[in-house]
Formats: sequence, structure tokens, C-alpha cells
Amino acid sequence: MKTAIVAGAIGLIGKELVKKLIHCNQYRTIYTISRTETGIIHEKVKTLIVNFDILSHLNIAESIDDAFCTLGTTMKQAGSKEQFKKVDYQYVLEFAGLARRCGATRFVTISSMGAALKSPAFYNRVKGMTEEALKGVGFSQLFILRPSLLLGKRNEPRIAEYISGFVMKALNFMIPANYRAIGADKVAEYMVKMALNSTEGIKIIESGEIQNG
Repeated sequence: MKTAIVAGAIGLIGKELVKKLIHCNQYRTIYTISRTETGIIHEKVKTLIVNFDILSHLNIAESIDDAFCTLGTTMKQAGSKEQFKKVDYQYVLEFAGLARRCGATRFVTISSMGAALKSPAFYNRVKGMTEEALKGVGFSQLFILRPSLLLGKRNEPRIAEYISGFVMKALNFMIPANYRAIGADKVAEYMVKMALNSTEGIKIIESGEIQNG
């Protein structure tokens, strides 16, 4: 049986991911890395409350098999470009480094539609930088998921996203697969599927493939 580590367990996808890992017989232990309590209580789950600014100081005695990253913020939540980049680039890379030091050979992470190093949009450019940097960490398998607009119950409601999600859900049959709104539970399910079943080295998965998976 395997050991997993999850960063971002209190987020929309992260909560669903931990649920699915708990119910997956192939995982015996799930470490969650969080700045606050996750509220998840289960014999499989070990919650580690950490300061992400000193994540490199964290030691985990047990060897890790698979690492899952659902860290991410928005420009509004971050408050500045610098803070956004800290969360979506620095913290993700710090977590990847921790996972690799703990023995993880497989890393599954959430990026974004439109992620590109040369994107004119700061958000997508940072996501593209993160994707490229992760390729150099040294994982045998790296899976980067780029979901479209996410559906699900957030801790902090986002009115604009709620309205967009409602409209897109109603019109999904008219929208190309890559651009359809997608449930956070569907994305989490696909993350576990890739970790357990894929033999590919580095793979970027667009939202349409997740929808059809």
C-alpha cells in the first residue's frame, strides 16, 4: 500500500481529493500539508500544520510515494502580483521539493487553462512558469491538469464564478469540452486515476480530457 502527501487540502479540489484518497484501498496513509486545520478526521489522514515560507525545514519520517498539489489563489485573494506568485509558484515548487526529498517519484498538480510562459496575462504566465519549473524537479512522473471553470462548494463564495458556472453548466452541451465548466470532484477523481494507472513520464492534461476521463 502507498503513502500520499497533499498540499491544498482545504481548497475546492483538495477537499474532494482527500476524500477520494481515503476511500482508495491502495493508500494507507495520507499526509495533508496546510496552514490551518483541515477539519478532516480519519485514521488514514495525518495533518501537518506548516508555515509555507519555511516548508524546506519540514521533515517527514515516512517515505512518500505520490504527491498531489492543489495549491492556488486568485489575484483578489493574494492582494498583489508578488503574493500571487509566492503562492502559485514559490509554494508549489517548495512543496514539490519537499515531496521529492521524501522519496516521491510521482507528482500530480493543478494548473490552469491558458498556462503559458509567454502569455500576456500575468496569471497564465505564472502558471506557465510553474509548469516549466516542475519539469526540472526530478519526478519520474509529472501530471499537470488544466481544468476549466470549477464547479463545487467553496469555503469563500465567488459570486462571479457562481454566475459563470451556472450559465456554463446550462449551456455545456453547446460548449467545446475544453471550455466546459467541470466539477471539482471530477478533477480530483482524475488526479487519483493518473497517479494509479498512468505510465507516462510528463503529461499535460487539458480540461476536455478530464471531462471525458
